[in-house]
Amino acid sequence: MDRFRNTGQPDWDWWGKLWPTPGATLRELGLAAGRSVAEVGCGSGYFALPAARIADPAPVYAVDVDEALLAELTSLAERQAVGNVVPVRGDARNLTEILPKPVDALVVANTLHGVDDRTGFLGEAFDAVEPGGSLIVVNWRDRPRESTTVGGEPRGPPTALRMSPEETEEAVRRAAAFELDRRVDLPPYHYALVFDR
Repeated sequence: MDRFRNTGQPDWDWWGKLWPTPGATLRELGLAAGRSVAEVGCGSGYFALPAARIADPAPVYAVDVDEALLAELTSLAERQAVGNVVPVRGDARNLTEILPKPVDALVVANTLHGVDDRTGFLGEAFDAVEPGGSLIVVNWRDRPRESTTVGGEPRGPPTALRMSPEETEEAVRRAAAFELDRRVDLPPYHYALVFDR
């Protein structure tokens, strides 16, 4: 299983500078108590753990191909007494095979730019979301990489891989019958699109 291009687990220190309150961001994007969630490319859980606190008692499926990152996530969940996060090792291009059932919200954060077969992945995403559920795509803004700095260093994917909100919306609409609900600005360098299934 290959990792998506130019994706990986960021350092928690600089990630915290970009997302000081990940739980508040996830609530703004529509996560709610009792509604199941899957996060694609969860890494060691920077978003999956707060998502689990919000969704409790519903499960949060934390999907990644990296066994070491999932082990770190499991350890963090145990230390923080988060009991409803479910690590899922597998290729996100096969969501319907690796998730036990469709979810109410599918979060694709800082990942879509690296997906080789977006149409296939988004078709899987559609089938992995319950009718009435949502697809939440968080992306880096389509700005030159040298202008998206954290701690004085350029961060995020290469400029050529970045997608505008319009490109992201078009990619999703072409691939599946999602309907755009809203766009959310996430300063300083991100945006989110929330789609209804």
